[in-house]
Order: sequence, then structure tokens, then C-alpha cells
Amino acid sequence: MLPLEGVRVIEVGQALAGPLAGAIMADMGADVIKVEKPDGGDDARGWGPPFGPDGVTSLYFHGQNRNKRGITLDLKKAGDVEALHRLCETADILVQNLRPGVVEEIGIGPATMLARHPRLIYCSIWAFGDRGPMKMKPGFDPLLQAYGGMMSVTGRPEDPPTFCGASINDKATGMFTVIGALGMLRRREVTGRGGMVDTSLFETAVHWVEGQVNNHLHTGDVPKRHGTGGAVIVPYQVFDTADRPLCLAAGNDRLWARCADVLGHAAWATDERFAKGAARVRNKAALLPLIAEVLRTRPRDAWIAALEAAGVPCAPVNDIGEVVASPQFDAVGIVQQLPAGGPRVVGLPISFDGERPRSLRDAPRLGEHDGELLGRPTG
Repeated sequence: MLPLEGVRVIEVGQALAGPLAGAIMADMGADVIKVEKPDGGDDARGWGPPFGPDGVTSLYFHGQNRNKRGITLDLKKAGDVEALHRLCETADILVQNLRPGVVEEIGIGPATMLARHPRLIYCSIWAFGDRGPMKMKPGFDPLLQAYGGMMSVTGRPEDPPTFCGASINDKATGMFTVIGALGMLRRREVTGRGGMVDTSLFETAVHWVEGQVNNHLHTGDVPKRHGTGGAVIVPYQVFDTADRPLCLAAGNDRLWARCADVLGHAAWATDERFAKGAARVRNKAALLPLIAEVLRTRPRDAWIAALEAAGVPCAPVNDIGEVVASPQFDAVGIVQQLPAGGPRVVGLPISFDGERPRSLRDAPRLGEHDGELLGRPTG
């Protein structure tokens, strides 16, 4: 039995954050019903190439919408809004990430839905939050990486602010939505009533840089970019070797002493400029070029072998192909083949009792379950 078996989720979601929240709960056993507009459905269906086996549905959509049933509703029509209400009579959770203001315009805002369905847990995903002067602004992940300060601390000091290659605000906001929904499920066990969960990409972005924000609140300093390096740990970054880059993470004084020994400069560990972590941070302009010079003398694999033998954390800087080809990737079994001829996708990064949940369905075709759930012809 999966943890969320018996829980029903209605997902009025699009793009990434809302659908990812639905996918996580679906993989954990919930019955997730995805609601899409009849004309084209979720825009993410067309976010390709590449496309899945049908040649028209993006792999992106398959990855975020596996294991769900799918229906179409035109929520501008009163009859279809009423159909959503009927579904919510049997639902535990509703997740929506429509453009701010839309749910109130069409009559499915939280006040309306909770008045009619008091046990429902209503989850809203915002761009900038549920209050404040930017409440009604829409947003996408890169905009919030920019506005939320993340770009300002990503990349090398001499380069422009850098965008993270993964949609980390969307993904983390989807995860926080699930965390909030599960917390409210637990509360409902006690109170018998549902309630509201609000998350936003902006709040997620701020949470990602909470260390930098906390430091600024304490010191007034504005954090700068450190390239691949850490602001408060040295050495803790990528270095070039004689052939390929290496990530080195000597995260405390004990590891630093081992690292210095492997590099052939054991005296660095007792040098007052470098012996303690705070001193290494203050004197990193002197220390990092010394480390870089040594590491360039041997190939990456030779350094990894020597560092790992001494217990110093390090890693190759893999591209995606190298990650997928690695023995560890294969060993954890995170890729799954979706059923019914669906593509291979990355599954849930959680196992229960030693088993990773397997998707029982491929992503739904547009309106695939209209007949089953709405009594209409199947799309």
C-alpha cells in the first residue's frame, strides 16, 4: 500500500509547479484527476521537441503528468464549473496554479470552494505570493530567479548574473505544495475541516537564498557571486585539472588537513592563514590560486583516486550523458518505463520500504477520462 492510497486530488494545473505537485502525490498512490481546458489542454503538451511516442505530446508533459487521469472542462461555463464541484465532493485536495485572479473570476476561488466543500484542502500556487503589491502578477521560473535574488549570487564575479539550468523554483514550489497539503491532511484528521495552502515561486526563491538573506539581515552586506565556490567554506568549488574539471569539497578543518596532504603541501594545514575555516575564507585570494596550480599538474581521475583514498569529498563534473551512464544512476533505479507504450522518465526520488513507486499510467491523452469521470465522450 502506498502512503496516499485512498486520497483523491483534483489538479487544475498547467506548466510545471502544479502538475509536479500532482505527479508527486500520484506516485505516492493518490488518485489524481488532471483538469485541462478543452482547446489544447495544458500548454506544456506542446513544449518540445522532443516529443513522446505519439509524436505530439512533449516528453516534458509525460514526465510531469504520469500516473494521472485526465479530463477536460471549460471553466468559463457554469455547467463545467458545476461538474468540478461534483468531483470536489469526493476529493481531498485541490491544486491550482492558474493565472492570479482567474479562480475568483470563474467562481472557484478558495472562499467559494471551501464554503461548499469544508473538508477540501485548497492549494494555490502563486507567482509572487497571496498578498502584497505584486500579488496579481504572473511569473515564470527565470523571472523569479531574477527577481528573487538567485541570479545575483549565481555564476562567476566577472560574468553577468547566471540562470540555473533547472527550473528549481517551479520544482521546489511543487514540493512545498505537497508538504503543505500533507500537513493539512494531518490537521484535518484532528479538526475534520480542510483549509488553504498558499505557496509561491517568489517565496521559494527567497527560501533558496535564505542563508544569503540571513547574512544580509545581520550584516547589511550584499552577497556577491563566487563562481562555483562557497561563500563561507574554502576550498569548496570546481577546479581545473590537467584534463577535466573536478569539484572539491573539503568542508571542515579535518578534511582540509587531509586535502593539503594529498596536494603535497601538508604545511598549508598548519599555516595560520589557512589552518582554520574562517582564516581560509579571509585568505582565499591567496589560497585558491595555490590549490589551482597544484591540481592542474595531474589528470582528474588521478586526483579523484588520491582524494577519495584519503577520505576527501570530491566529484567529477559530469554532463547529463555521463550521469545517465554512471553505475550509480543505474543502481538507484530512478528511471521508469511508463506503461502503455509511454516513454522512459525519471521517477519519484523517494522509496517506501525499499521500493520506489511505479507509475501505473502514462500521461493522459487530452480528455482521455471524460467518459469515465464526466459521462461524456472520451477525448
